Amino acid sequence: MAKFIIEPHFRLQEWVAEEKDYFRAEGLEYEFRELVRTTSGKIHDKGDKVGAFQSFEAGRAASVSCACHWTVNVAASNGHGKMFTDVYSVAPAGIFVPADSRVKTPADLAGVPISVGFQSGSHYATVQALEPYIPADKLNLNYADGMLFKRMELLIDGKAPAVNLFSGPYYFAEQLGFRKIIDTTFMISTMIHGNPDPEDLRKFFRALRKAQRDIDLRPELYTHYYKNEFPDRFHPMMDTRRWGPGERLVFEPYTREVYEESFEWIASHGMFAEGKMGSGKYEQATLSLT
Repeated sequence: MAKFIIEPHFRLQEWVAEEKDYFRAEGLEYEFRELVRTTSGKIHDKGDKVGAFQSFEAGRAASVSCACHWTVNVAASNGHGKMFTDVYSVAPAGIFVPADSRVKTPADLAGVPISVGFQSGSHYATVQALEPYIPADKLNLNYADGMLFKRMELLIDGKAPAVNLFSGPYYFAEQLGFRKIIDTTFMISTMIHGNPDPEDLRKFFRALRKAQRDIDLRPELYTHYYKNEFPDRFHPMMDTRRWGPGERLVFEPYTREVYEESFEWIASHGMFAEGKMGSGKYEQATLSLT
């Protein structure tokens, strides 16, 4: 059996569980890899039209990883892992513009380049949130600005007129005075890679449940962990005492109905080329321990 590998994923829970030794207390033998943070953040910049789905196609090293539920849904349908249906999470997200931007309402974003991650949560959530306001042919999504930290950096440096941010970067943009035009909060799902021992998965999630309880009780004690993920240049500017708890784990099932509705939404919006959606079969794509 391969060693259980844990990698943080833009959220607090893994950091809290590791620092409080919850994984080991559960008897989990594991390796904790801090790959989410680099000095510059360049590890996350994969270029134009390379996002969460492409990272699943390339393969992920961790035993458990996460992405927006839309991408995990399709990636699992293509056999790139198994969607774990016993838990999901919800991440605060939104579209931000500079304080002096002419954009005041969601409708004002028509034609404005909005930086998102291709086939990632920010991509789908932006389309979903702006549909009531902007015709599809007026929605101008910019994939070239890359992944989360790059588009955050471009917003801060005045080089992007609008960006979709979530979790830590979302709070950072708020702290710096950027204006949120619309909320795009979205669901995140868990992907299981390889064939980890089911008991190891139970140990892992029991530890995360403890960490979630701690965060719910005293979030201000743990928001400093965001600095473990941000590029160094931003650390002097960050006041994480003002930030919220970010992504929240929900220990409820990701049901067949949710899976199928999400799959149908992606298909109806042409998010993937013909033939790239996979089987779409819940039984083949999912894993549950209950």
